[in-house]
Amino acid sequence: MINREGYWKYSLMFLIIVLGVIIFQQSWTYISGILGACTIYVLVRKQMKYMVTKLRIKKVFAALIVLLEVILCILVPTFLLIWLLLGKLQTVDFNPQEIVATAENFLNLFQTKTGYDLVNPDNVAKITSFVTVGLQMIVGQVSSFIINAIVLLFILYFMLLGSDQMEAYIYDILPFNDSNKKNVVKEIKMMVRSNAIGIPLLAIVQGTIAGIGYAICGVHSPVLFAFLTCFATIIPIVGTSLVWFPLAAYLALTDHWISAIILAAYALLVISNVDNVIRFMLQKKLADTHPLITVFGVILGLPLFGFWGVIFGPLLLSMFFLLVNMFKIEYLDTPDRKKPV
Repeated sequence: MINREGYWKYSLMFLIIVLGVIIFQQSWTYISGILGACTIYVLVRKQMKYMVTKLRIKKVFAALIVLLEVILCILVPTFLLIWLLLGKLQTVDFNPQEIVATAENFLNLFQTKTGYDLVNPDNVAKITSFVTVGLQMIVGQVSSFIINAIVLLFILYFMLLGSDQMEAYIYDILPFNDSNKKNVVKEIKMMVRSNAIGIPLLAIVQGTIAGIGYAICGVHSPVLFAFLTCFATIIPIVGTSLVWFPLAAYLALTDHWISAIILAAYALLVISNVDNVIRFMLQKKLADTHPLITVFGVILGLPLFGFWGVIFGPLLLSMFFLLVNMFKIEYLDTPDRKKPV
């Protein structure tokens, strides 16, 4: 028999869950802005506290200074990169007849060289579907960038203003003891810093190195493909091979064998090793995270969170293992179990 206090307790829990699910579903459109605000807050919270406590700047002005830094150092460069990429794409001649003719020549060349016919109904349907989905995704991401940037700045502003109360409240409602709370908070900070700093740095370095290789091998529009390589770095396992492998294959099919061999060797020896070395060096430097957590975390995170999945996917996986280990230590590793039988 549930008493009155039990009834109140479970009714309140039920209402919290129902309203939480509704709010979560309706705000999913703005998840990029929300996650972006959380990520940037972790990166700038120390600076905010320093300006308020040491420099004696009022919270409102300190928050505005941080927002100005975010706009100038993150949002404006990102917008310029997208604008430059779109500008590069606009310089490409999208004449349908010419594109069809080029595609036919390439497919005929591929069939002549390999003996495999790519132009069959199944392959054409798959390629058409893939291209359509890819274009829709690009258009959707570009169109939502401004909206989510506004959401990011709006949420980040109020997070900075109420930082002390917000952190204390979240710390209090965490369902762990003080020791485990500290471990969870530490893990979140390390993972967010590691991915938020490491992934953009890796993309810039790898895209630059790849662009040099593309220019040396005579690839048309090397800057454009360097940008594409930057974005491809967030895709685990295959990553940059999605860009350089088709380019090397095209050079080989067009009888530029020396350039194709040089590009393939350069990609395998330099580009791929830069990915492996820098990615895991940064992970070890900023957060002692197993490489498999990073790889599979990104695989899980991208479908869930979009771009921010590169940060919150590994964080989600890392938190899962942390909670499992916490449960093991708290409830399974009892003194009786530790005694030899």
